[in-house]
Amino acid sequence: MPQSVLFVCLGNICRSPLAEAALRAAAEAAGARLLIDSAGTGDWHLGRAPDRRAQAVAARAGIDISNLRARQVGPDDFHRFDHIVAMDHENLAALRRLAPPEGRARLSLLLDHVPGRRGQAVADPYFGEAAGFDATWRDVTAGAQALLRLILGPG
Repeated sequence: MPQSVLFVCLGNICRSPLAEAALRAAAEAAGARLLIDSAGTGDWHLGRAPDRRAQAVAARAGIDISNLRARQVGPDDFHRFDHIVAMDHENLAALRRLAPPEGRARLSLLLDHVPGRRGQAVADPYFGEAAGFDATWRDVTAGAQALLRLILGPG
């Protein structure tokens, strides 16, 4: 059974689908087989594609995320995934409240996996300019690569 990772942000249309895309690309480049998904703690954008600015920044990296659709994190996710990775403290706190005691998922912040970035949040670019999505892409890419190194272990 492959390791599994769920990325979580607020609405699942900006940060978490970008993190999903970044880890998919990193895993593919490394030849690693992982189950990767994303979700939001909120329900505002259910069924919607990622924000057009998120799609654009992913496309510049050669990745098409237009087929992804927003969904809300649920209790089953805590049993289905090995890692549930939040983009910020607010979402991590929401995940801790939602987590069933018998869930197997390990909860973390994405940037906790990047040396020197422990405790930092991936900034939400939704209400800003398109340039904010470039910064988000850099953060989620660094986080995805560091998380992949953790999952694959030494060697």
